[in-house]
Amino acid sequence: MSIQFSKEKLDKVQEMIARYPEGKQKSALIPLLHMAQDEFGGWLDVPAMDYVAQLLQIQPIEVYEVATFYTMFNLKPVGKYVFEVCRTGPCMLNGSDDIIDYIKEKLNIKEGETTEDGMFTLKPAECLGACGYAPMMQLGKYYKEHLTKEKVDRIIDECRKGVMVTK
Repeated sequence: MSIQFSKEKLDKVQEMIARYPEGKQKSALIPLLHMAQDEFGGWLDVPAMDYVAQLLQIQPIEVYEVATFYTMFNLKPVGKYVFEVCRTGPCMLNGSDDIIDYIKEKLNIKEGETTEDGMFTLKPAECLGACGYAPMMQLGKYYKEHLTKEKVDRIIDECRKGVMVTK
């Protein structure tokens, strides 16, 4: 199977690249990586990253450097729901380690793993910029704040019922 965006997506790629001055097309890298991740199964494999490099006319290593640096990019398959639990100072002081341990126990997975049914992935994250709402996690484009074991149970139940909105 060849990796390629649809005509509509390729038009969007050209629109993104055109936002930047001549020779600065690399500036569109992060939005294109998001697009590729969304389009190609929720994660970025080497062929997808190479495709992005080709579109931007940059070296593949330049794409790998960015994709491996930011935790928002998945470099292996992930579950339908990715729990990115903040583990930095303020969240840790407010119990994020306990929340991570609870999720690991509840879902029977370790950090970075996905449940057998492909439903959930647990990814500890660096600061998500919501220190006043600690402990917290990102679920899709939403923050889940002031986490407790009860809130985690509710979130998991809503995800299993398909009523949790993440996009």
